[in-house]
Amino acid sequence: FRLQQGGGRRVSSARAEARAGREHPSPHRGGGAAAAGADKKEPDAKIAKTEEETEDKEEEEKSTKPPAGSSKSGWKNWKKAKESDSGGEESKITYCHWLLKSEPESRLEKGVDVKFSIEDLKAQPNQTTFWEGVRNYQARNFLRAMKLGQQAFFYHSNCKEPGIVGIVKIVKEAYPDHTQFDQKDPHYDSSSRKENPKWSMVDVQFVRMTKRFIPLSEIKTHHLAHKADGGPLKNMMLFSRQRLSIQPLTQEEFDFVLSLEEEKPH
Repeated sequence: FRLQQGGGRRVSSARAEARAGREHPSPHRGGGAAAAGADKKEPDAKIAKTEEETEDKEEEEKSTKPPAGSSKSGWKNWKKAKESDSGGEESKITYCHWLLKSEPESRLEKGVDVKFSIEDLKAQPNQTTFWEGVRNYQARNFLRAMKLGQQAFFYHSNCKEPGIVGIVKIVKEAYPDHTQFDQKDPHYDSSSRKENPKWSMVDVQFVRMTKRFIPLSEIKTHHLAHKADGGPLKNMMLFSRQRLSIQPLTQEEFDFVLSLEEEKPH
């Protein structure tokens, strides 16, 4: 992944060299960056692109096929349940910012180092890269919903202390992820066809570092307080869909989390 599903996307120097000569911006993984493990302080918060792959096919079948032999009324109930599962209140929420997870520490995935930190992004030409490798349908749909100029938090995951380290912006909207067709890439998908690509990626550019590191533990403290008494982080997807490497944020969520950079660490 790159800034991947992936959480995030990141790319090792070896991978970067392998991609040299391609017509894409800088290489990295985590098209959203998908970490293969969970945040170490949140054992069940698995956030890597690769992690998301495990349930993709099941998700696709559940989302597109009603129960076999369903009656007309049964089909309607399935459709109603599907709509409820896919959003409910969430579907009415307006998302205009994002959180992209990427792994800052080395980890081999099918022989390729998927490490891609914000420092790796800053080292790319024009501090820009494509966020490839996302192999989760919901994360992919979030990629496809991204608009030019929208900002996202760059989140370090699957590391000693996960959290937000900087801000990036979308500089190219969704287009086919070339790694799905590359048999040498860890995220190769033999079921995807060039005439109808299954997976997408976007290009992101470094904007700035946050004034300080904002750890997951601190964000969680506010989330729990807001969940109990009300507040902008009460429904933050970072805690309801921990495995997603690409997550949407409302304006209120983004503004509140960003305001934490002005406060002293707890």
